[in-house]
Amino acid sequence: MNKSKANDVSQGFSLRIFMPDGNPDGLKIIEKSNWTGQGILFPRTIYPQVRIKQDLNRTGVYIIWGPDQKGELPRIYIGEGDPVLPRLDQHMRNKDFWTHAVVFISKDLNLNKAHVQYLESRLVKMANEAKRCILDNSNLPQLPSLSEADTADIENFLSEMLLCVPIMGINFFEKPKIDQSRIIRLFIKSKGITAEGYESPGGFIVCEQSQAVKSVVPSAGKYLKGIRQHLTKNEVLVDKGEYYLFKQDYAFNSPSTAAGVILGRESNGRVEWKDAKGRTLKDIQTEEIK
Repeated sequence: MNKSKANDVSQGFSLRIFMPDGNPDGLKIIEKSNWTGQGILFPRTIYPQVRIKQDLNRTGVYIIWGPDQKGELPRIYIGEGDPVLPRLDQHMRNKDFWTHAVVFISKDLNLNKAHVQYLESRLVKMANEAKRCILDNSNLPQLPSLSEADTADIENFLSEMLLCVPIMGINFFEKPKIDQSRIIRLFIKSKGITAEGYESPGGFIVCEQSQAVKSVVPSAGKYLKGIRQHLTKNEVLVDKGEYYLFKQDYAFNSPSTAAGVILGRESNGRVEWKDAKGRTLKDIQTEEIK
């Protein structure tokens, strides 16, 4: 099967972001060059105004997200609708956590029920594997039966869609991919553990097989403790007796968060992370601008 290759794309492209009411914090219509899809992004607070748009009466896939009451990572729900509007109305009544939503439809009206079920299944699977959010979906939707041609078409639609979502502040679906030619490998060696990582445009990546300390200092903040709990619960960090082990590459929002999770304390990642020569990340970045 031809899976999405959005992260492999190196050619430039343009996005058009239209704000119908002139408010940068309000409704946004996102379109990409040479793509038939369209994203409709909005905060929950203006849903009563957004719901009267005819576009929400189309077949589509949607993502709603907001803060999770028990953790520091966002909670998200991925769904589909034919049309989308009744599903969003239901979530307004029954789901309290979400603060923002984005709906993806086709401007050419060429998405059908099976297509959006396919998109929903793929997105839920990707978010579950990336483990950068708390999924509100209780089950993994199964892929519907599509022809080879339809599968290729909808995978292309998904690839284009995934190029748009980072612009919307959505990073729930990305698993790190290493470009060996561009990275500077960095290390933390402390308290009997060793960790390896590198900076990327999608965040600071801690590499698979890195180690983390078992205990957290009492002064560590709720944010740090919450992320460690999420990673252990979802088996990104697994107990190896004397330390935790990363079972996959994992993207953090900053080198300091990554260092804090590894060391079990508040940390300045630009000082804790060092290259093979002993230079800190701060030193490396300073040298790059001289």
